[in-house]
Amino acid sequence: MSRIVYVNGDYVPEEEARVSVFDRGFLFADAVYEVTTVLGGKLVDFPGHMARLARSLDELDMAHPADDATLLGIHHEMVARNGLTEGLIYLQVTRGAADRDFLYPEAAEPTLVLFTQEKPLVDTPAARAGISVITLPDRRWARRDIKTVQLLYPSMAKMAAKRAGAGDAWMVEDGKVTEGTSNNAWIVTRDGRLVTRDLSPAILAGITRAAVMRYAREAQMTVEERAFTPEEAREAAEAFVTSASTFVLPVVAIDGATLGDGRPGPVAQRLRALYIEESRKAAL
Repeated sequence: MSRIVYVNGDYVPEEEARVSVFDRGFLFADAVYEVTTVLGGKLVDFPGHMARLARSLDELDMAHPADDATLLGIHHEMVARNGLTEGLIYLQVTRGAADRDFLYPEAAEPTLVLFTQEKPLVDTPAARAGISVITLPDRRWARRDIKTVQLLYPSMAKMAAKRAGAGDAWMVEDGKVTEGTSNNAWIVTRDGRLVTRDLSPAILAGITRAAVMRYAREAQMTVEERAFTPEEAREAAEAFVTSASTFVLPVVAIDGATLGDGRPGPVAQRLRALYIEESRKAAL
C-alpha cells in the first residue's frame, strides 16, 4: 500500500500528490521544514518542533499555514491513516506558488506538505555499534539557525563521508566544529564534562539537543555550551550526535582516530536510554 500524504488540505495517496512547478520551494528553496519523531504511535517533542517552525517562518517573513492545534491534528491524522508506530513525520512549508521572480510574491498562499517515513529508530545497528565521522569545511550559508530546505551542501558532505567509509561528517568553520550534516555534535571530555556548541546563527537549535541537555543536567552531568576544535574532539573520551531521527547516536571515531575502546561509551548510552524513556512518557 502507498502512503497517504497531506498536500494543502487534502489527504491523498502519494502517487497523486502534486505541487506546482512554480512553487518557490522548488524554484528558490524558499521553504522551511520540521521532522517529528513518532514512537509508539505518538509524537515526540511536538511543541518544540512547532515553536522552531514558527521562528523559521518569522525569520523569513513567511506566512504561517495553520495554528499549532491544527498542525497537531494533521500529524495525528497522518499517524492514523498510515498506521505509523515508529518513524518520522516530515512537514514542509513553502512561500507558495507564483511566477518566477526573486522578489517575494505578495499574494501567494503558503504550500503545506506532510508525509510519513516508517523506520526503526530505537534499536538500530548504528546505535549499537556507533558511527565514525570525518571533518569537512562548513560551506553553508550563514543563517543555519533557520531550518530551511537548503540542504545541498549537507547532502554533499554526507556523500563525502560515505565515500570515505564514515557514517557522517562534522563541519568545521574558523577551526571549530559547527555541527553534523543533520545533527548537533557533542563530545565528552576525559573528566566527564559534556560539550556542545553554543547557540548562534552558526548552528541549528536542535530540539533533541535541548531535551538531552535538560536530561543531562537533571542527572547531575556538567554541560558546557561552547565551540570545540576537531583536535579536542579526537582527544575526547566519547562523542555523539543528537537529532530527531537518531536520538543520541554514539560516535566512535573522528577522522580515523578511535575514541576510547572504539565502542559506544557509557555516557552516550546512558543519555540515549534517558532520552528514549523520557520521550515515551511525554509523547503526544
